[in-house]
Amino acid sequence: MMAQQLGTVNGKVSLSGNKPAENIAVALKGTKYSDITTVSGHYEIKNVKPGTYTIVLNGVGIQPIEDKIVVNSKQVTTKNFSLSESQEDLDEVVIKKNKYKQDKPSLSLRLQTPVLEIPQNIQIVSGQTLKDQQITSMSDGVIRNVSGAVRLEHWGDLYTNITMRGSQIQAFRNGFNVVSSFWGPLTEDMSFVDHIEFVKGPAGFMLSSGDPSGLYNVVTKKPTGVTKGEVSVLGGSYDFYRVSVDLDGKLDKKGKLLYRFNGAAQKKGSHRPFEHNDRYVIAPVISYQFDDKTKLTFEYNFQYANMTEVGSYYVFGPKAGGYATLPRDFTMTAPGLPDTNIQDHSGYLQFEHKFDENWKLTAQTSYFKYIQQGYSSWPSAVGPATTANGDIGNGDIIRNVGIWDADSNMFLGQIFVNGKFNTGAISHKVLGGVDLGDKDYMADWGQSHDLDTVDNPFNIYNPNYGTPSNSFPQFDHDTPLSQRAGGLYGSKYAAGYIQDELGFFENKLRVTLAARYTWIKQTSSYDDPQEDSHITPRFGVSYSITNDFAVYGLYDQAFTPQSGVVRDGELKPLTGNNVEFGIKKDWFDGSWNTTLSVYNILKKNELTSDPLSTPSNPTKIVLGEKRAQGFEFDLRGKIFDGLNLIANYAFTESIVTKSNVEGIEKGDIVPGYSKHTANAWLNYTIQNGKLKGFGASIGGTFLDGRQTDTWGEGLERLPTYFKLDGGLSYEIGKIKVTANVFNILDKYLYSGSYYEWLQAYYWQAEPGRNFRVGLTYKF
Repeated sequence: MMAQQLGTVNGKVSLSGNKPAENIAVALKGTKYSDITTVSGHYEIKNVKPGTYTIVLNGVGIQPIEDKIVVNSKQVTTKNFSLSESQEDLDEVVIKKNKYKQDKPSLSLRLQTPVLEIPQNIQIVSGQTLKDQQITSMSDGVIRNVSGAVRLEHWGDLYTNITMRGSQIQAFRNGFNVVSSFWGPLTEDMSFVDHIEFVKGPAGFMLSSGDPSGLYNVVTKKPTGVTKGEVSVLGGSYDFYRVSVDLDGKLDKKGKLLYRFNGAAQKKGSHRPFEHNDRYVIAPVISYQFDDKTKLTFEYNFQYANMTEVGSYYVFGPKAGGYATLPRDFTMTAPGLPDTNIQDHSGYLQFEHKFDENWKLTAQTSYFKYIQQGYSSWPSAVGPATTANGDIGNGDIIRNVGIWDADSNMFLGQIFVNGKFNTGAISHKVLGGVDLGDKDYMADWGQSHDLDTVDNPFNIYNPNYGTPSNSFPQFDHDTPLSQRAGGLYGSKYAAGYIQDELGFFENKLRVTLAARYTWIKQTSSYDDPQEDSHITPRFGVSYSITNDFAVYGLYDQAFTPQSGVVRDGELKPLTGNNVEFGIKKDWFDGSWNTTLSVYNILKKNELTSDPLSTPSNPTKIVLGEKRAQGFEFDLRGKIFDGLNLIANYAFTESIVTKSNVEGIEKGDIVPGYSKHTANAWLNYTIQNGKLKGFGASIGGTFLDGRQTDTWGEGLERLPTYFKLDGGLSYEIGKIKVTANVFNILDKYLYSGSYYEWLQAYYWQAEPGRNFRVGLTYKF
């Protein structure tokens, strides 16, 4: 009866040019009644007692606005506001206020909840962070900004392969799982990336088929409706040259048809001779806003890479020598080998429709096409060793080159509904939808050729980079790949899910209940497809002790397809569960944020590296069961005006709890992670005076207890790792100059492993002290 006597206040907040103003706080002064404007600028405050109030608007970059308003019983009072600020003005203010902290996940994570209130550890690497650190691709230092993320096997700038919480995490792009093989996808060029979201733990409730250890979601740039542009040029050590452009604007006077175009061209050498990695990128986006409720967006990303053969960055040495026994710039590459070429296409079509302020439908589909033609280098023997034709001595190596032609196709679709409603005093945020996917990956690894002979091997202590003694390979690239492929991975899946986030006590207590049904059909090589289905539940609790201090607990399960050729046993979906507890806090009016989480992950049927795997027969093994435990701490944001900090630490431990593999015992440490990881990046920009706009940065990465990527232990462990970077910048008007120096201490830094079957160590050395200088012009 009381509710029937209450009133409602609603309206729209607009910027100059009638652009909707998002994330503006609207409140009735001195009361609990408030709301936040949506993407379309609308707000609605329900169940307001009749009376006269002062309505207040607050937001980043705007002066608070107040006005009187009268709320009548059983009536809707509409109050619209028009702000003089433009979106461009607000974007500038947001960067100046907080360059490194973002409070809301992207729409591709499907959530309607601020990061502070989500019962899960989610870390967002902002676009400004990428610019300040001069990050050019997904494998170019992004992980320093997230606790516990490492790349123990770097794969050059080809594949990202991030390990977190004891396992390789899944790669997503705009909410789509883009993993079609163990190695992929091709690292995303940062020219078309807006920001990157790292989700710790399972995320099947909000994205398709997530891993229990987590995922990263690359969010690409979209049109903003503001006409602007940016051109950047970069140059640096080892013949590094890069230019990129970002154009944003309108294609019609009404601002309904918008565009965004990003492009980049890059030539990149290496501290190792004869090695290069050149990139070319185009990424157009077009969106059409039919009205306030309906929007259609089309996006296409194309990346072309031309590089030295895969594996050129690895160096091998005999078992007796250990790691890093050769100069940092040493190479085993044979100059004269043809380049490896990769084409990476991705297209997206997204339809969004708002039924009203509470209900929204999103339908999107995507197609990914990956084409690779090239080579992979790996030795056949490392001396002292016995080959089929005799012995080779210490320092002698027989280099081998194998073909690596690959083709991947992925058709993915998603449709989901977000809704909000109340049942009495309980609020509900509902998410429900369907995911569909069809993926295949085929590759030819079956052709290989020894570059050297037993009588005339390649000697690492006296290298000869002339024509190899056994000449260059003549591989068959012309026969259709489908007829010569030795690896064929495929998976199809369909899933339906429902989630309800219930809010109690004016949304101070939030309880998440969710379930997902997943059907999977998958194949490994040419084996018969395996089919399975499973229901995975999710339960989460988050409680706001204060408006800026929340604690949470989470239980989640995962059920996801895997890819790889299994040596023994059947290829099965990965299953697992995650138990996690955490504390999140915003400090000093949201200027900076801290997150502390502890977790326990149990995984079954996980594919892992095979001790007997070779480049011509890259097999996997089904481990059985493993457990990962640890805790993580992240801090990011503005400490005070001009001073911004990103810092994190993680402790990780992963062991075998059940083993199906001979030689791997219960209690053994699982390879592929660092026990201790710590990172920091500090940036200070002078705010006033003659030196206004001048900035300086310093950052470091520390790794200890590093596990290799293979089960072979060898005689030597990987050493403690510490890398120090720093830079200077100056911004005046529309121009900004940034210069960074990497590996300031000029340390010999490397990753690597020991291969039992080869009786050899291999490692990949990072560059010594090197620099990049960039110039950005905004217009």
